[in-house]
Amino acid sequence: MKKKHLPEKICLVCEKPFTWRKKWEKNWEDVKYCSEKCRRNKKKQV
Repeated sequence: MKKKHLPEKICLVCEKPFTWRKKWEKNWEDVKYCSEKCRRNKKKQV
């Protein structure tokens, strides 16, 4: 699969798009944040 064809989501904290990664293969539906930093800062979300 080429990178341009990978699924994308919008991060709930930083609101930037992020693409599918191999480590998220089994739980892509549950992924909400683009990084650990955003996941830790989810309380700062407006």
